[in-house]
Amino acid sequence: MPTSEIAKSQEYQSFRASVSQHKVQVDDGSNKEWTLYDAGPRCVRCPLVCFPPASGTADIFFKQILGLTARGYRVISMEYPVLWSLEDFCESFRKLLDHLKLDRIHIFGASLGGFLAQKFAEYTYKSPRVQSIILCNSFVDTDCFQQSQSSTTYWVLPGFLLKKMVMGNFASARLLDYEIANSVDFMVERLDSLGQSELASRLTINCASSYVEPQKLKDMHVTLIDVFDNSAISQSVKDEMYKCYPDAKRAHLKSGGNFPYLSRSDEVNLHIQIHLRVFLDTRYNACDPNVSEENGTDNGASTSDSSEHPTLFASK
Repeated sequence: MPTSEIAKSQEYQSFRASVSQHKVQVDDGSNKEWTLYDAGPRCVRCPLVCFPPASGTADIFFKQILGLTARGYRVISMEYPVLWSLEDFCESFRKLLDHLKLDRIHIFGASLGGFLAQKFAEYTYKSPRVQSIILCNSFVDTDCFQQSQSSTTYWVLPGFLLKKMVMGNFASARLLDYEIANSVDFMVERLDSLGQSELASRLTINCASSYVEPQKLKDMHVTLIDVFDNSAISQSVKDEMYKCYPDAKRAHLKSGGNFPYLSRSDEVNLHIQIHLRVFLDTRYNACDPNVSEENGTDNGASTSDSSEHPTLFASK
């Protein structure tokens, strides 16, 4: 029984009642399943795909799904199967895109999800499958966690210990504002729903020594979303991101914590629309053009008045 305010909210209950969950198996002779929510117009052939952090499930992006599909965007939120290496992840996800008949996608990746987005774009750079990337509180080098040696033991650690490790990066809800505290409570529930192998495999990929090769992504359209308040991502990690993507757009939120797509969803959704706007008149449009003409992406500004957030969006 859900106890967090977000899980009990009418918005979340409406999402669960209106958007179907799908499970897809793409690896032959394997019981590994991708879990996904695919919402919005199916005529869109280059949708926005959301990758969660290590602690996340596919439903954590329900506010992006509800907010953006209402404006004509197609949004697919993913939950990873048990995969123990970056190569296995990239190959399995490539097969999933083939199964969904998607040649190109835009990716919104949070924390580990952002790192996986970059690695998949790098993996397919000779035959591109990723048109653009939005990175939220993410990183380019796993060595920042200083856990590369211990990552080889995660597969044998009990689930409660792995969850305790992850929750060590969550700020105490008592010290946070109402919306951020609610986002932490909801993510704790999502974390509790993960099995030992699911969490161990994600943490293994998250902490095994690896880094992004930015030269392979030099032509990628990138937006970096980060927060000015406390999060698990240090300023030095953010600076390394800026160094790797000097031409990226930077979307700074004054606050939002580790999970701004939950706690500051209106602002994050606005930045996603700004990022995708450049593709509106191309074959890589993530939005049904008939709906976008009627609603217009500029209308998203009404949900988050930039005059109240002077640092809401800044170019490089």
